[in-house]
Amino acid sequence: MADLTTTYMGLTLKHPVVPSASPLSKTISGIRRMEDAGAAAITMYSLFEEQIDIEALARHHFIEQATFLSAEATSYFPEASDYNSGPEGYLDLIRQAKEAVDIPVIGSLNGVTTGGWTRYAKLIEEAGADALELNVYLVPARTSLTSDGVENTYLEILREVKAQVKIPVAMKLSPFFSALPNMAIRLDRASADALVLFNRFYQPDFDLEELTVTPNLVLSDSNELRLPLRWVAILYGHVKASLALTTGVHTAEDVIKAVMAGADIACVASVLLHEGVGKIGDLLAGLSTWMEEHEYESLAQMKGSLSQANVAEPAAFERANYMKVLGSWR
Repeated sequence: MADLTTTYMGLTLKHPVVPSASPLSKTISGIRRMEDAGAAAITMYSLFEEQIDIEALARHHFIEQATFLSAEATSYFPEASDYNSGPEGYLDLIRQAKEAVDIPVIGSLNGVTTGGWTRYAKLIEEAGADALELNVYLVPARTSLTSDGVENTYLEILREVKAQVKIPVAMKLSPFFSALPNMAIRLDRASADALVLFNRFYQPDFDLEELTVTPNLVLSDSNELRLPLRWVAILYGHVKASLALTTGVHTAEDVIKAVMAGADIACVASVLLHEGVGKIGDLLAGLSTWMEEHEYESLAQMKGSLSQANVAEPAAFERANYMKVLGSWR
């Protein structure tokens, strides 16, 4: 049987399929179900900066960060109680999860500024988390915010958190940087232990009858794999940090592609929400069968084999691919 073990941020995992942050990890029963289904590790749902700071900030800062800078915009923000049980409940859940399961538990902090909320990184570590994922969900809507300002926000948050904790820290990135490889190198040099590609930005929709802007959650599909696949393949071999591919992983073939691009893990959420946590077993069975049929003895043997550094036509990841695709239409 093929060896599926992988290493992510120094953590040895039995295989590369890891549930990413989602409502499935909001209860101990949900966390146990994912472990029983075969998850190699669990990334907890996110603790939001706004949850931690909401009373002191009196919503003022959160409103300034919003895309729609008007009083009307406040209607889009859920009450603190709508997130979950709050910061203390989050820490308690991590403690309970560490007692309930034998796989690594990765905490998740979601924020957009430096400040007091990052102290929860230390509290999450003290609660027993094996690692921490920083999800910087920043929509640069203010016209005064420059690209340097956006990049420095990521770097400052990373440095602030790394100064407080000893556990590994992953940065979940946006795909919208103007020079993503350079940003990845800067985060790598700032001691990010992993880069997670990519954060999935949910776009608002318009209700034409009510003439309102409405939040709209649409689950991913395998077509969305191509964006992170390309950039994982480009970054592989250029950074010391682990690489995690997230968004669009729905089939065993998607997991295989992620690993061949150079990812240490393939993160899943939408497929589990849509089909149930039992899908993890299907992904692993498909991965094992494919590897045996193609005579791969280990995951390490195939990792990065289709990265830009290892393919016969590295230009396929760049402009040449664009021209080739356009020319292929008949």
